[in-house]
Amino acid sequence: MLTPLSGAQIRQTFLDFFASKGHKIFPSASLVPEDPTVLLTIAGMLPFKPIFLGQRAAEFPRATTAQKCVRTNDIENVGRTARHHTFFEMLGNFSFGDYFKSEAIAWAWELSTQVYGLPPERVVVSVFEEDDEAFAIWRDEIGIPEHRIQRMGADDNFWVSGPTGPCGPCSELYYDFKPELGDDHIDLEDDSRFIEFYNLVFMQYNRDVDGKLTPLKSKNIDTGMGLERMAQILQQVPNNYETDLIFPIVQTAAEIAGIDYAKADESTKVALKVIGDHIRAVVHMLADGITASNEGRGYVLRRLIRRVIRYGRLIGINQEFTPQVAETAIALAEDAYPHVRRMELTIKLALQREEIRFLKTLEFGERELATLIEKIGPGGQIPGENAFILYDTYGFPLELTQEIAAEKGLTVDLEGFQAEMEKQRQRSRNALETIDLTVQGSLNQLADHIHETEFLGYVQPSTEAEVQALMVGGHSVTLAEAGTEVQVILDQTPFYAESGGQVGDRGYLSGENVLVRIHDVQKESGFYVHYGRIERGTLHVADVVNAQIDLACRRRAQANHTATHLLQAALKQIVDDQISQAGSLVAFDRLRFDFHCPRPVTADELQQIEDLINTWIAEAHTAQTYILPLAEAKARGAIAMFGEKYANEVRVLDVPGVSMELCGGTHVSNTAEIGLFKIISESGVAAGIRRIEAVAGPSVLEYLNVRDAVVKDLSDRFKVKPEEIPDRITTLQNELKATQKQLEAAKAQLALAKADSLLAQAEASGDFKILVAEMAGVDPDSLKTVAEQLQQKLPNSAVVLGSVPEPGKVSLVAAFSPEVVKKGLQAGKLVGTIAKICGGGGGGRPNLAQAGGRDDSKLPAALEEAKQQLKSGLS
Repeated sequence: MLTPLSGAQIRQTFLDFFASKGHKIFPSASLVPEDPTVLLTIAGMLPFKPIFLGQRAAEFPRATTAQKCVRTNDIENVGRTARHHTFFEMLGNFSFGDYFKSEAIAWAWELSTQVYGLPPERVVVSVFEEDDEAFAIWRDEIGIPEHRIQRMGADDNFWVSGPTGPCGPCSELYYDFKPELGDDHIDLEDDSRFIEFYNLVFMQYNRDVDGKLTPLKSKNIDTGMGLERMAQILQQVPNNYETDLIFPIVQTAAEIAGIDYAKADESTKVALKVIGDHIRAVVHMLADGITASNEGRGYVLRRLIRRVIRYGRLIGINQEFTPQVAETAIALAEDAYPHVRRMELTIKLALQREEIRFLKTLEFGERELATLIEKIGPGGQIPGENAFILYDTYGFPLELTQEIAAEKGLTVDLEGFQAEMEKQRQRSRNALETIDLTVQGSLNQLADHIHETEFLGYVQPSTEAEVQALMVGGHSVTLAEAGTEVQVILDQTPFYAESGGQVGDRGYLSGENVLVRIHDVQKESGFYVHYGRIERGTLHVADVVNAQIDLACRRRAQANHTATHLLQAALKQIVDDQISQAGSLVAFDRLRFDFHCPRPVTADELQQIEDLINTWIAEAHTAQTYILPLAEAKARGAIAMFGEKYANEVRVLDVPGVSMELCGGTHVSNTAEIGLFKIISESGVAAGIRRIEAVAGPSVLEYLNVRDAVVKDLSDRFKVKPEEIPDRITTLQNELKATQKQLEAAKAQLALAKADSLLAQAEASGDFKILVAEMAGVDPDSLKTVAEQLQQKLPNSAVVLGSVPEPGKVSLVAAFSPEVVKKGLQAGKLVGTIAKICGGGGGGRPNLAQAGGRDDSKLPAALEEAKQQLKSGLS
């Protein structure tokens, strides 16, 4: 009998087990990866990728983690299968050139059967078909019968990082839900019987461009156990969604919808499972600083939120509900991931904004579907392509499209819809399926021949250095001549590489016959890459040069960087002590600080912040930097930015009594060196994220000089003293408003004067009058006034007017009498239809509506279409 364990117990048991085997427990990395080749952290091994590549030395030979992951390449399977998820936790143990197959297999078996208590007779394993070594270990050392060791092909049991790079065979552990079926015909593809819960990757080869496998000098272990899958097994529930990791969220959504989950039909359960899964992903993504947008990881987040909302609507939730469901997800996560609770307000506000915005989009989708149904007519079929556009562009559920279509006597082309869906899935798979461990090209090839760059820039502004590598356009070369843009790697350098928001140093590399101007420095896996242009001479690999930073630029960056730390301290003191950093930029001429805050910072608070920082500067506080073990630094109160990867020993910037933060940047030694601090602006950049831009040091004088020049110029133009400028501008604004009102009134009077001349153009259509006309240069408000007046003067009439008030802008108005509306015509519908001809849209009430467009050349065609529709409808 299995012993039920909670999800939290399963997670902690895994970490404790491998800690007992000499593994260092690392916290989960952020869902925003350091790796630029992937949008999100999609695997437990991703944070260790530089180690597997040999780009970074491992601090510990053994590691274990519970890593948050998000994948969306199989998003359509979520809720429909027992174990597909977008958000999941991968429990992993890793060896960096230490132990290998025997230990990995033995510990996996010990953990599974002795610690978690899985019956040995219910575990089946697979190995790569050519991996005789792993087969023998399972059979001879562990004692598993041969018929319960399945040999499988490369598609299932050979892990690759990409077309080239590290790779190796896998061995997987499966749990058997139906042992009564016997061992005669074991089919691990039968996911109703077997679930893979643990994957062991034996990274032992490197594959080159020709596909040749070469044994790695240092063999590694990379494993992953799905927390949700093990929870399903140990908690003995039919699917991952009914474990304690997800089911409370499902229940919350069901309660809001007034649904009894146990009695719900299958489609309703699918919807609830999708909500449960996606809300977990959304909560953790928002907590890690991702904001909804229309591109990149922001698009992934927005898509997940919208799927939650539309599935909620599908099961009858017609109220705002995502913040309430998110609260349950936050409560489930906060013990393992405390920062999620700290970000509660940001998470809920972001969800609220996205829900309000998307409900408007859904309403638009409903209108589009109504138009489509009217166009096709009863008995017809909605094309699959149109149904998919409604689904993908407007977030309109296929099931809702089918339901509405059926009510109107139409069907939906499901095959066409699925064909479009498959195209999208394939695009998603192509983008997300693999982790590319082959980035950096030439630099990776050089890594075996050169050593990491030694950084001396904290204490030395210049040094002699040897050119270890030279690249042009990313390709390794042995020499480069004057006029060439180059990337130079030195054995040691005083240049700070862009990191932690601070830009890279500028400066020069000089030799007896060569001068290279350096304009940027980037750090790539321990190598400092100096980007520059050869001003004179020729630069060779192995040349010894003098590396000199631009001291003036460095001082400016130092002033701005230390000021950024003071800014965070002031925000915490004046606005909210829970404020945390969401990003920053430290340049030579300015600084930018993004922070989590649910509301704007008031003008009064900004002034207090500025005054406090300038007080700290004037008090001349000593700024100290020292190296501490990470745990000790945090214990002393040093602030760490969530999601940042820190080494075991960290650099701390301490301004005693003011600020203490972990930071690898360059700083002033005394706050007095900053000189002055001035806030330029405060704004919102995303849901729950604010931004302050400021200047410090010499940049303040430059900023004030520009402002002073503007004030002098305005003073001269207005012939007033500087302090009188605001009053003078207010007077001019009032005069301008009065003039504009007079002009608008004159335009309206002129338009009304023209109106009577249009009465003669009205055409009879039975008992009704139709007037469709163009009025040149009339603004939208005046056009509306004229249309209403004409309709009142013409009994039983329909009036449609168009105008081009300015190039590239079309204005349309329709005004119908009550008799016309009773006939079945609607002003809003008509004007919205003809506006599309002009590349626009709009609508309004049945008796009065306005619309606009962009293509003024199509106005005559739009008005002609209006006339024909009116004649047809009123005849």
